[in-house]
Formats: sequence, C-alpha cells, structure tokens
Amino acid sequence: MKTLKTFLFDRFNILFPLFSLTVLSIFLLSIRLKVTHSFFYLFLVWNLFLAMIPFFISTYLKTIKRIKKPKLYFLLSVWLLFLPNAPYLMTDFIHLRLSPMEWLGFDSLMITVFAVTGLAFYVVSIKEMKQMLFENITQKLVSKSLSILPFAVGFGMYLGRVLRWNSWDILHNPFVLFKNIFEIIASPIDNIEAWAFTILFGLFLKLAYWCFEKYLFDYMEA
Repeated sequence: MKTLKTFLFDRFNILFPLFSLTVLSIFLLSIRLKVTHSFFYLFLVWNLFLAMIPFFISTYLKTIKRIKKPKLYFLLSVWLLFLPNAPYLMTDFIHLRLSPMEWLGFDSLMITVFAVTGLAFYVVSIKEMKQMLFENITQKLVSKSLSILPFAVGFGMYLGRVLRWNSWDILHNPFVLFKNIFEIIASPIDNIEAWAFTILFGLFLKLAYWCFEKYLFDYMEA
C-alpha cells in the first residue's frame, strides 16, 4: 500500500473538494442546531456517513495493487449494497414540509449542500470503481453493468425512501425484502410509481455522472 502522505498528495484534487463539501454541510447543520436548539435534521449526518461508505470501499480497493477475486467480489457486493445511500440524500428534501416557514430557505440550502455532497461521493466512487474493475474484469462486462447501474441505484433509493428498507436489512430481514422486490418486478402495472421513481432517478444519475465525467474529472485527476 502507498504511504498515507503519498496517497493524500496524489489524490488531493479529489479529496479536497469532497472534504470541503462535507465540512460545509456539517457547518450549515451546526448553525441550525446552535440557533434553533432543534436536533430534527441531525439524521443528515448519519445519511452522509452512509453516503461515504461506497467511496471508502472504492478508495480502499484503489490502494491495492493486487487483490484476490473472492475478496474483490465480496467488497464489490458491499459497495453495491451501500451505493444507493450516496444519492439518497437527494430525497431528504421531503423533510422540508416539516420545517418552520422562517427556516425554509436556510433548510433548503442546507439539504441542497448535503445532497450535492452525497452525489459527489456517488460519482467519484463509481469513477474509481470503474477504473479498478477494468483492470480485473473484462471491459465489455463492466461497461454493460455500469449502463444499468444508475437504474439499480434508483431502485435502491425507492426501497429506502418509500418502502423504508435499510442496506443491512438484506441480512436482518432478507425474505420480506426479496418478497417486496419480487412483487414490484412481477407486477409492474400495480407498482408503476416504483418504476417511475427508478427510471427518473436512474436517468438523472446517468446525466449527473456524464456531467462530472465530461467537465470535472479531468481537473480532479490533474
């Protein structure tokens, strides 16, 4: 593994924007907590932590020169399981309906910053995982998988926001979870809202990744 100093220096252009967005998110939330003495939006910190997990996994894999296939597939599975948590922050705007009118503008800004931060962790993590997979798996398979990945993530966001499932429920309560998933897939007409949610967020995530890849990644990797 690379030394920590070398690792941080080599990835400064990636880590600094992510760190800055994270600090700004926490700073805005701290202002609200200090002024209002309300802990209502404290859940955003937990959601942001969950959004970082896929990035931590892809970053860890990037530091390994050689990795055994069983370990790679295990970490890839965990990465996929937690990946929807990153853009999930975009759905937290639903909580604005509970914000006091005098704080509506500030809360909108705060959630926007958290959402952008989660989205940034999402696209950077995919970019790093894509590069790593190209080195270990056939590019054709990786490209096809990445083309459907945003829609799988969108579906995961639906499971979390609407059906209120968590990533660890695949271990805690897998049978009911898979039953819900099967019902949605088997009866698309009866679950049209699930498919609409999945497709719309999937398209948005594809667009977001394309924009980051076209306009920002070259700078971040310079």
